[in-house]
Amino acid sequence: MTNPAIRVGIGGWTYEPWRGGVFYPEKWPAKRELEYASRRLTAIEVNGTYYSGFKPETFAKWRDETPDDFVFALKASRFCTNRKVLAEGGESITRFVGQGIVELGDKLGPILWQFMATKKFDAEDFAAFLALLPGERDGLKLRHAVQVRHDSFAAPEFVAMCRKAGVAIVYAQSDDYPAIADVTCDFVYARLETAVAAEPAGYSEGELDRWAGAARAWAGGGEPDGLPYVTHDAAQALRDTFVFFISGAKERNPAAAQTLIARL
Repeated sequence: MTNPAIRVGIGGWTYEPWRGGVFYPEKWPAKRELEYASRRLTAIEVNGTYYSGFKPETFAKWRDETPDDFVFALKASRFCTNRKVLAEGGESITRFVGQGIVELGDKLGPILWQFMATKKFDAEDFAAFLALLPGERDGLKLRHAVQVRHDSFAAPEFVAMCRKAGVAIVYAQSDDYPAIADVTCDFVYARLETAVAAEPAGYSEGELDRWAGAARAWAGGGEPDGLPYVTHDAAQALRDTFVFFISGAKERNPAAAQTLIARL
């Protein structure tokens, strides 16, 4: 990789508080919100794919409505991750990746596999789950990121198995759940979940400066200071980096993303 990309975005593009001049202009048509958002951000994490399936035509429509260098991250179906035995999720995983996501082509970014906060680390079961994640679909390379939210995952064994599988561990800045910042593959996936309404851009100037520095460090092959690491064994290599502003004071997230893009 000679020119790693830093992509910054938000979760979804349909949210009533973003309308009326907050993010979308006054009277901007709802059917053109993706068109607008994709020209001011560089990525969007799609949450709807967590709750239901979509037709290939829908993914093709999203592809055609967005600029050439735009990327979608897709949250995988809850039927894949919200189960007692993850190793039994093969059929659901196959169904998810086979629903037509390849229609996004080069605009398909990482697939996010998010686990409930009550899900504890079971080494044998989680390794079996990682083995189920396909490396490609119809000739299109697939990239995977796992978001775990239980402190039992802060274990060298978990980091090592993700590194062996080439799967990213999501770094999630949260007031509610523990975070793991270890880099385990050739891209980084960060979710910043603590925007506050009192800040016009969701975060203070200093915080946004810090995240700009972190994004550059990740992309350049480094490990940002001050984050919670289990190990320090990441390969020093250039990496694509994805930063999403999610949750918190959600109405502020588009401003946060645009401000970070401007800093970068």
